Amino acid sequence: MTMVKLDSATEPLLGPDRTARCIDIRDRASAAPALLPWLADEQALIRTLIDRHGALLLRGFGPPEPERLADVLTTLGGTLVDYVYKSTPRTRVEGRVFTATEYPADQWIPQHCEMAYARSWPRLLAFACITPAADGGQTPLADIARVTERLPVDLLDRFEARGVLYIRNYGLGVDLHWADVFQTDDPRAVDALCARTGIDTEWLDDDHLRTRQVCQGTARHWRTGDRVLFNQAHLFHPSNLPAAVREALEAAFGEEDLPRNARYGDGSPIDDGDLAQVRAAFDAETRMFDWQAGDVLLVDNMRWSHGRAPFTGTRRVLVAMADALPA
Repeated sequence: MTMVKLDSATEPLLGPDRTARCIDIRDRASAAPALLPWLADEQALIRTLIDRHGALLLRGFGPPEPERLADVLTTLGGTLVDYVYKSTPRTRVEGRVFTATEYPADQWIPQHCEMAYARSWPRLLAFACITPAADGGQTPLADIARVTERLPVDLLDRFEARGVLYIRNYGLGVDLHWADVFQTDDPRAVDALCARTGIDTEWLDDDHLRTRQVCQGTARHWRTGDRVLFNQAHLFHPSNLPAAVREALEAAFGEEDLPRNARYGDGSPIDDGDLAQVRAAFDAETRMFDWQAGDVLLVDNMRWSHGRAPFTGTRRVLVAMADALPA
């Protein structure tokens, strides 16, 4: 095994004005070292670089082993987080390693912080590119501090004071089914899990479940203490849908039975225009890099949001999560 010692010098990942960095081991070793032993040897520096830059791409190591992605996080001292309260379709690869969100290849996945729609979320994410797309398929990133700076203070104050109420309706034949989201087909187990996590449940019939939960609208970064936008109202709100789809769903279900919705925590509506400002702020700060096979991307989930660009061909990107933080 070739051990490679690093200093703190890294390459910009998203352009010279962005803090995200890349370590390309091909410039530092005659042969590709195995990632996990190298991480164990360099873990103090890697944790320092993640804290400093928020996102760090590791490139040029040996062939990726999908089932070992979780070991990347535990090698860095992380405690793995499971994905129990699902928002998007994913497949469990092994243990606590999952596929990235499985939306159709022709669709964008908007910028978001992982599980910001819940009261607990992972601090650290690890993505691994097993197979890059033939074209597109990037995982765009956006600096959350810069996104937050673009938003009106009064909007941030409303999010902070009121929080966000997420309303989800399951069992209507649209979106994920409750058995998939909560990973059980026992309604009593769903009620018990929701009671433990502060989610209100209402069974409208044997298969129609409605849940309501108030979560944070902003949060304080775990290390810096800075206030950042931290919610997924812009994804859950019907204004995120194409106009024709929104109109069809509202006609079919009415507002109360929409598969998912977001309001302020006091139940008052969130204005479409306010969420348009949120999306515009994300769009202005979003930057992309192209995946290469074997890349591993480490992301501070409260400093960088992520998404997915449309793609052609076969794309396989995996994700694992660590270090749960409470609201």
